[in-house]
Amino acid sequence: MNIRKIKILSTGKYLPKKQVTAKELEFSLGLDPGWIEKKSGVLVRHFVEDETASVMGAYAAKNALEAAGLSFKDIDCLICTSGIPEQAIPCTAALIQEQLGALDSGIPAFDINSTCLSFIVGLDTISYLIQAGRYQRVLIIATEVATGLNWEDKESCTLFGDGAAAAIIAKSDEQEDCKILSARIETYSRGAHFTECKGGGNKHHPKDYAGNLDYFLFKMDGKAVYRLASEITPDFVQRLLQDAGLKMADIKMVIPHQASLMAIRLMRKQLDIPEEKVMVIAHNHGNTIAASVPMALHESIVQGKIQRGDRIMLLGTSAGFSIGGIILEY
Repeated sequence: MNIRKIKILSTGKYLPKKQVTAKELEFSLGLDPGWIEKKSGVLVRHFVEDETASVMGAYAAKNALEAAGLSFKDIDCLICTSGIPEQAIPCTAALIQEQLGALDSGIPAFDINSTCLSFIVGLDTISYLIQAGRYQRVLIIATEVATGLNWEDKESCTLFGDGAAAAIIAKSDEQEDCKILSARIETYSRGAHFTECKGGGNKHHPKDYAGNLDYFLFKMDGKAVYRLASEITPDFVQRLLQDAGLKMADIKMVIPHQASLMAIRLMRKQLDIPEEKVMVIAHNHGNTIAASVPMALHESIVQGKIQRGDRIMLLGTSAGFSIGGIILEY
């Protein structure tokens, strides 16, 4: 067991002002009434209008700072853990720092990206730096605008929503029970091309895809992702629990990536988890990519579903194909 005495001081969240119902989306896409609820279960999601990813991230950060009774000057590192950057350069974390008005703060700001797993990977990674004393209080932000959706691919485009969430992480006091008990990240690159967006990197020069939007559109082989996740998840979770010396019955709440309601139902069935022990927000948030786990964590806290000392599991999958999880005592 690789225990790290880490505490989540507070969380925050921001949703764009524009709310879009399944009924409205069905009308705009020419779908039959009830199609989205049947296929994805996402009844409500939010889309940006004048907000950007960095603006949303700053709002979520301010929410978390206020909840902790802190100012940005009390933070010594800002990490953006988003799957979709606001722009290629600079990193989104620098743009969030700008939005927070901390232009000359000198506080380090950088991104950690593992697509939908970015928050889990960021929390796992930064916990070692906090444990080692490199940083004292770290602001982790996941902010997502689901750009590049292919509106012709009805099953994928109707899943997503925009939004941001933040968490402030610090070293816990000796007398506190708060700690990370185990964490694992595994990648199975036979699924590397099941989910991808080819444009924007250095494999293809912009001149090669001028006028060809296909390079920028999100593509997902949902059935292939579903099969691979079904194959890998049960044994992965067992290894994660073994690392912590626990059984699933010891976990108060599982907080999964909100990929889809179907994916969450499959996970719950495979792992034999009671419905009340899985935090679900996909129905009124959609799949908010890397922001979905910290959003669900935030809702678990504000709704009183988890209390200090409870053992919780953060769990998700991402493009790559990667799977990751953290068990911690909140």
